[in-house]
Amino acid sequence: MVNKPVVMVAASDPSRMMALASAVPMAELVHVADAEGLLRETHLTPPDVVLLYTDLPSRVPLHDVLGMLRGREDLVHTRWLAVGTQGLGPMLQAGADALMSDNTPTEAMASQVRTLLERVRQTREQTERMATLQRRMDTWEHEERVRDQLVHMLVHDLKNPIAAVLGLLEVVEDDADLSGESRELVKLAREETYHLLHLSVNMLDVRKIQAGKMKLNTELVFAVQFTEVIEQARGDVGVGMRERHLRIQVPGEMPPVVADPEILRRIYANLLSNAMKHTTTGGVITLRAQVQGNELLCAIHDDGEGIPAEDIPNLFAAFEQSRLTLHGRFDTGMGLAFCKLAVEGHGGRIWVESERGKGASFYFTLPLAMETEDDDFADLLV
Repeated sequence: MVNKPVVMVAASDPSRMMALASAVPMAELVHVADAEGLLRETHLTPPDVVLLYTDLPSRVPLHDVLGMLRGREDLVHTRWLAVGTQGLGPMLQAGADALMSDNTPTEAMASQVRTLLERVRQTREQTERMATLQRRMDTWEHEERVRDQLVHMLVHDLKNPIAAVLGLLEVVEDDADLSGESRELVKLAREETYHLLHLSVNMLDVRKIQAGKMKLNTELVFAVQFTEVIEQARGDVGVGMRERHLRIQVPGEMPPVVADPEILRRIYANLLSNAMKHTTTGGVITLRAQVQGNELLCAIHDDGEGIPAEDIPNLFAAFEQSRLTLHGRFDTGMGLAFCKLAVEGHGGRIWVESERGKGASFYFTLPLAMETEDDDFADLLV
């Protein structure tokens, strides 16, 4: 059974409620004869609408009574209709939602009451929806925190055994008595273990960046160090890069970039690893860098199978990448997700251009050091 909304008529004359009763049959009407009764009854039954007549007997100014009632939390949804010929101004200032003369025809007054009741209904529904959404959001945030903690614990605990496996595989590969076929199998095992290690590290770092827990240790990176970072990234990718032709085209002289060298190395390692996975043995990967305005534009191009147009919009979203590599492995997209977050953390942009069958080109930008920063560094050398 649905409870009727409550309309309280605060008036010295009870006939005022009687006149209104037949015009608002959808509501339960309650009469109070003075301010004390109003205070008492609103505690017992919080009303939806109150018709507050300005001639209601009260020991204190009626607008002060209204001010007290408006401040009560249990009456937050109540609408107040002040009725009278005098004293309406102070009632409006005290929080009345509407004003009417006590000479207003009953039907017009009833129409105003119905309007206020509808507003109360809508407000309550909206409040309930917001409360439901908030509960769902709280539940989702709790589940997300639990998932993050579990992923962090799992991936963190995986790093040590993975590193141990890599060490053992290196020992086995160094065995001079190892047959050619066995050596190839060990090499494949090392590549897959490297892939698992990079995936684990990327998962941890993506979570850290998303949570704002990874601090970039930026510094001025000059051309020589920039090239060293690329070579380090090349070594991080593993033995598979030895079976690709890597062309590096970086200016010998260029303004320094503002970057975290270790994170920059990870960006390049992930992009080179991605290019390697989508090219065949003997494939060509070209790495370029050139100054454009106040940015350094970096590009990694591969001559692999290219990217389907439908995959590009979600390419940098973790676990959204569905591209099958030429080596029979589905990408998780975690490496590219890390690259996007890391580049944007530097204040740069990252995007991809590709056509099916024509390879893919990944681009990202890094901010160049401003002249003042370069001058400060030069002063230190003097």
